[in-house]
Amino acid sequence: MAQSLKGKTAFITGAGKGIGRATALALTEEGVNIGLMARTERDLQAVADELMARGVQAAYAAVDVSSMEQVEAAVAKLTEELGEADILINNAGVGAFGPFLEIDPEQWKRVIDVNLLGMYYMTRAVLPQLIGKNGGDIINISSMSGVKGTAGSSAYSASKFGVLGLTESLSQEVRKHNIRVFALTPSRVITEFSGGTPPEKSEEKFMQAEDIAEYIVAQLKLHPRIFIPQSSQWATNPF
Repeated sequence: MAQSLKGKTAFITGAGKGIGRATALALTEEGVNIGLMARTERDLQAVADELMARGVQAAYAAVDVSSMEQVEAAVAKLTEELGEADILINNAGVGAFGPFLEIDPEQWKRVIDVNLLGMYYMTRAVLPQLIGKNGGDIINISSMSGVKGTAGSSAYSASKFGVLGLTESLSQEVRKHNIRVFALTPSRVITEFSGGTPPEKSEEKFMQAEDIAEYIVAQLKLHPRIFIPQSSQWATNPF
């Protein structure tokens, strides 16, 4: 039997656009209160207004997840306004692509700082809340680039492979606290991050942010006795 999410609180990073925003909207349909985090306050305010219009509580904190100090301050702010989290969705991410020797080292480092260290900082800040409740869920958004490297994706793939290692290790460590840790490895999802839908292609041939959001909600509603440690999401049509 699926569990109800009504009344739970979810903290979501990268929540101003794309998968983060779509997931926040999908969770409000389940009665979940939402703490939004992203770098752009204007985007966060717009999403928070959408959520509150649907009858749930929402709060936001502008944050660069690559800064541990900013992460800790953001989590403290959301906790004060909404209470402790039941769900953490680590979605914030950046990319840098190109030949290995041509990517600027600072740009390469930035990808690791946001995609991997940012996830570590955020989880480190929220995990004690879940342990204190003896239960909860953490969903980490990786990528098919975290399963298979390709030419030109060294920085992005390194960060997303790291996400899978973090997820697998953490899931084993916190199972005794009834905390589930999931990793998603979607193929291309049409968002601003991915450059939008190519003009010659139909949206019906590409995964949308709403597809991933629907999948996340379904995973969270699984009975607490079961979870899917890692799963891949692909578009049905090969473009």
